[in-house]
Amino acid sequence: MNTKSTKLKPAKLCYEHIGGKLGQLLLENFADKAWIAKKTPTDKHFYITELGQKEFTKLGIDISQIKSEDL
Repeated sequence: MNTKSTKLKPAKLCYEHIGGKLGQLLLENFADKAWIAKKTPTDKHFYITELGQKEFTKLGIDISQIKSEDL
């Protein structure tokens, strides 16, 4: 690794998820693109839409590793 001092943008992990500003931006972007959604605006949790399943797969993300839940 280069020992030269450079400013890097963090990609923070919090337990098993991406946290920090990057996590926030990803969530907002995926919601704007309708890749994830909530059943109602007051719901706490998002779900992956059919469009999201297709688009995440195109990105090479294996969403079969995500366990289905009743939300």
